[in-house]
Amino acid sequence: MKRTNFIALLRGFAWLLVLPWLSMSFAHGDDRGLLWKIESDNAPASYLFGTIHTDDARVIDFSPQLREALEKSQTFMMEVLPPRDMTPIFMKQGSLLNMLTPQELEEVKRLADMHAIGEDVALRMKPWLLASIFSLPRAQSPFTQDVLLYGMARSAGKQMMGLESPEAHFGALDSLSDAEQLILLRVSLTQSGEEKEEAFEAVVRAYLDKEIGTIAAQDEKRLSGLSRELWNKVKTLLLDDRNASMTDGIVNQMKKSRVFVAVGAAHLPGEGGLIERLRKAGYRLTAIQ
Repeated sequence: MKRTNFIALLRGFAWLLVLPWLSMSFAHGDDRGLLWKIESDNAPASYLFGTIHTDDARVIDFSPQLREALEKSQTFMMEVLPPRDMTPIFMKQGSLLNMLTPQELEEVKRLADMHAIGEDVALRMKPWLLASIFSLPRAQSPFTQDVLLYGMARSAGKQMMGLESPEAHFGALDSLSDAEQLILLRVSLTQSGEEKEEAFEAVVRAYLDKEIGTIAAQDEKRLSGLSRELWNKVKTLLLDDRNASMTDGIVNQMKKSRVFVAVGAAHLPGEGGLIERLRKAGYRLTAIQ
């Protein structure tokens, strides 16, 4: 049986960057940039890096500036550390066997196989989390940008910390009803492989151009199954609420050590993003890449 691995789950959060309404939310501000220096009068500089959860070769050629920032840091913080217990990814009870049509179940099995997730595991996973994984094209290797950064930091002997517990990270959308989660899953089941490739290529290009707020608004047509009300719920739970708690964690750790923070780039820009929240907390942020 194929095992569900942390890398597949981490890639799932790239879904945040695929959803087109993010471009509407982040269309304002001067937040262009992926690597930011965080400074204050009371502590040494720390760094904030916006990641993209993919193994695309174009995003894993790390710049000298990034390597230097990581080398200078004492603590490496990412969204969540690899969990030992995978219980948080599963529904508390029930199975997709009783929630989907036979045709939908066949598509779930096909996509689970494509993403190296065991069929029995996929059928018990939370629908929203499965949707986030299925919305992505097939991975070419296990070495995503996040995983490589994690490995570099660990090999260098950095203190390793997660901004969220596995329970919080993989429970981000648990407050959605079963019906709402199934809407998300069905959207990912009805998209073709070509559509997913095209959408994610637009994301990667925007990332390489450091234009996180301009991602393919035309993709909205392909996600018409999500109402504005449901999207607002998703955005609040996945971005707004998590950004607030992440900021608190970053600030607390920066009081103790020089920190390198690696989080999904969707968390950086906008009024409720990490950049603005850290500025409001009294820090100076300057884009260095």
